[in-house]
Amino acid sequence: MGIVEIIGGVLLIMASLVIIVSVALQESKGRLTALGGTSSDSFFDKNGRSRTAEATLIRATKIAGVALFVITLAVFAAGVYL
Repeated sequence: MGIVEIIGGVLLIMASLVIIVSVALQESKGRLTALGGTSSDSFFDKNGRSRTAEATLIRATKIAGVALFVITLAVFAAGVYL
């Protein structure tokens, strides 16, 4: 296992954690949230945060998802071609 694969693995774990946290904190569009509460029982409703915080979480989820995909392809290519 090369240094590129180790660094890529660490970046994959970090991107995965960002996705998990940002999805868990988002307001649910259905009846139940990912953690088992109701949709009116979200983190932002309890703490009085605005809708912009929700938009930030959605943007962070999208960026982390794209990063996860790109890093996965890069680590695979480094393992095959290096």
